[in-house]
Amino acid sequence: MSKRDYYETLGVSRTCQEGDLKSAFRKLAMKYHPDRNQGDKDAEIKFKEINEAYQVLSDGQKRAAYDRFGHAAFANGGGAGAGFDTNFSDFMSDIFENFFGDARGRRNPGGRERGADMRYNLEITLEEAFQGKTATIKIPTSVTCEVCAGSGAKAGSKPRQCPTCGGYGRVRAAQGFFSIERTCPNCHGRGEVIDDPCPGCGGAGRVTRERTLSVNVPAGVEDGTRIRLAGEGEAGLRGGPAGDLYIFLSLKPHPLFQRDAADLFCRVPISMVTAAIGGEVVVPTLDGSDAKVKVPEGTQSGKQFRLKGKGMPVLRSRNFGDLYIQVVVETPQKLTRRQRELLQEFERESSKETHPESDGFFSRVREFFDGIGGPGRA
Repeated sequence: MSKRDYYETLGVSRTCQEGDLKSAFRKLAMKYHPDRNQGDKDAEIKFKEINEAYQVLSDGQKRAAYDRFGHAAFANGGGAGAGFDTNFSDFMSDIFENFFGDARGRRNPGGRERGADMRYNLEITLEEAFQGKTATIKIPTSVTCEVCAGSGAKAGSKPRQCPTCGGYGRVRAAQGFFSIERTCPNCHGRGEVIDDPCPGCGGAGRVTRERTLSVNVPAGVEDGTRIRLAGEGEAGLRGGPAGDLYIFLSLKPHPLFQRDAADLFCRVPISMVTAAIGGEVVVPTLDGSDAKVKVPEGTQSGKQFRLKGKGMPVLRSRNFGDLYIQVVVETPQKLTRRQRELLQEFERESSKETHPESDGFFSRVREFFDGIGGPGRA
């Protein structure tokens, strides 16, 4: 089976410059690299073909020979595909470090690692959300070891560079046309080893302690609000930076008010007499004061009244939501004989004007049944 033309394999012209050649190879090598195409035999073959083509065309002498004699120039094992030379190997290393990430750039000197973020659930009342508060919380967390100041090494000693990886935290092993990079098995990616660990922390550079923190809860916070305390999470390993602490707020149910964003809702029962002849009811508000609501004559159950600016404060502003009062007409129970007689007398003397909604409803009911009656109705 004849080999494919090297220029065609890389998708370049025969007059291409070194930069164009290198760019084309970089693009194809990243596309067909085995780490990106695991188990794909076609991609593996394609990867080998572009490697072989680049080895020849990137070398001035080999390219000249190929341009003159084609594949016959290497028919007797004279170079193509015979293995990586030093320059080519360095170039491949540069490509895949850029693609998969440079271990040297990622490694934190001295094995320092950022501490983990932490979460704390804080439950507050609606009144506390209205007024704002400073909450005191206690959390068990990892803090920097005071004995070794976070180094992990015993006093008088210090970590030394890992001899296996030279302080990089990663080691490489050549496999065929490419190299595989792994976490160093000796230092576990830290780049340093501790021969004499600190007795206070066992070499970790941090210990577990209970800390007391103050959390400022601003007025107007809603259920699910998240407050971030930078650097108050777990301490990092071996002097690394601390993580963050996230406070998640939840509001306790309130016996009187329901909340919708900045608005509050409250159901207030009123007597049948107040609803009929009108009156006034006094309702509480979250700011500690009372508010008077005028109930007009003939108020129906479910009627809402709006008290502007008596709701929750809007977070990070001077505005307030509204308080909505929904009245519920309460039906009297356990009537005396005299009360029953009065109500029966009232019922006998009532008219359409007294119960306009009831009269209108039953009129529509009669019209409905008349409409579905018809000649064939039994």
